[in-house]
Amino acid sequence: MAPKKGASTKNNEESSSVLRELKGTIQSQAAEIDRLKKALSTTKAAPSGGHAHGGGSSDNILDYKTKSYLSIAYERVWWLAIFLWSLSFTALIMSGFEHTLSKQIELAYFVPLLAGHGGNTGGQAVGTVLSALSAGVITKKDAYRVVAKEAMSGLVMGLILGVFVGPICHYVMGISQHVSTVVSVTMPLLSTIAAFLGSSLPFICVILGLDPTVIAAPAMTSFVDVTGLLCYFLIANKIFQLFGMDL
Repeated sequence: MAPKKGASTKNNEESSSVLRELKGTIQSQAAEIDRLKKALSTTKAAPSGGHAHGGGSSDNILDYKTKSYLSIAYERVWWLAIFLWSLSFTALIMSGFEHTLSKQIELAYFVPLLAGHGGNTGGQAVGTVLSALSAGVITKKDAYRVVAKEAMSGLVMGLILGVFVGPICHYVMGISQHVSTVVSVTMPLLSTIAAFLGSSLPFICVILGLDPTVIAAPAMTSFVDVTGLLCYFLIANKIFQLFGMDL
């Protein structure tokens, strides 16, 4: 009978050891759960830290739900008025190149297309940079790297689109070869300018203490429209000269 008692005692000791290990595991897991809960509550309690990179936009975001439509309109209309005035330069550019347009009316067909493309390209850059700034993924220190990356991305996208747009204009739409070439060559330059402005303007707003959510997108659109249109007509004049056309 003694061996049986020894075996029973040994089994009891092993069971106690297993229970102690299990209890220790449960306690460590409970401590880890508590730690994760505290970390999660700390993250939720500090949303304004991420938005602080927006140069004053955090208060606007937090107060947005309680603001009236009149208050929102009053804050934005002044900036829109400034950018609307800046868009008047597009009329001056069109007037300055009126002689070119009168000789090559096909150029006018692609002004809305290029303006829309510039706005789309810059809008992507603005949205990406604002989201990254708001989330705290990037800061003002990353401005040079981010702007350079976005500008190079715009150049690549413009080259890809230009390769397809030119032939489509010429062979599908029946546009003359020289105007199709102008559109193809303008696309990479316009995309680069739009991506550069779209990524740099949020940083400029943050540095100046302005709200990039209100200013960056319309400022980008205005500047891209003016610079893009100017580049379009300057490129057209150069390419028409290469084709031996008298303007």
